[in-house]
Amino acid sequence: MVDRSRVYSTEAVVLRHSDFGEADRLLTVYTPELGKLRLLAKGIRKPRSRKAGHLELFTRSQLLVARGRNLDMVTQAQTIEAYRALRLDLWRMSHAYYIGELVDNFGEEQAENAPLYLLLSQALDWICASTDLPLTMRFFELSLLKLVGYQPQLFQCVRCLAPLLPVVNFFSAEDGGMLCPACAEGRGGARAISVGALKVLRYLQTRPYADCMLLKLQPATRLEVEQVLQAYLVYLLERRLKSVEFMRLVRNGAQALYP
Repeated sequence: MVDRSRVYSTEAVVLRHSDFGEADRLLTVYTPELGKLRLLAKGIRKPRSRKAGHLELFTRSQLLVARGRNLDMVTQAQTIEAYRALRLDLWRMSHAYYIGELVDNFGEEQAENAPLYLLLSQALDWICASTDLPLTMRFFELSLLKLVGYQPQLFQCVRCLAPLLPVVNFFSAEDGGMLCPACAEGRGGARAISVGALKVLRYLQTRPYADCMLLKLQPATRLEVEQVLQAYLVYLLERRLKSVEFMRLVRNGAQALYP
């Protein structure tokens, strides 16, 4: 329940910011108890601002916030975790933008979701250390979908409810999960899923992160899993995420430099 006192304290991760006025900045942050918040950080762009370093993108900080008529204002900020590896690697940072954009889109304003906040902070840790960032993203996507109420059904047909046989089945974003071959007939938009890709999706959905990061995927299976989840996210959000294009540009740039 939202605290109605004049000043409140909350932990938060900065998801997005934009300049406001001559020296201020508008922040979009995600918190464990209050969900997504839009806050004003006054004077943060001044050279001697004490708050600036504690309110960088994808920094986890403890905030003291004063309630305002239109926007609540950050009066104090103290860094808990800076995730410094992100600042040193554009490829890792591009993935932080991606998870930040997903949480921004799926996270509700002033709606408590402590598990989603924990997932966000864990994912930033994972991005800093992961040796397989695309696989980390697939695990994050499935974990987020579960926490926001859109977990895809991967073990039985969403129409006839029969257990899926080890054959080529179909994923329907509209139906929120898998269709058996019979139920997929004439179903526009249903995407064929190989047995191997479905096994990987199920594994990522049901096993802990450490186990999932031991997976060694064939390029074709890796691409298939990515395409399924991206198509589902685009369907749910009704648009493509800007950060997906940013990741593509960063990847292509790195490949051009180091072919």
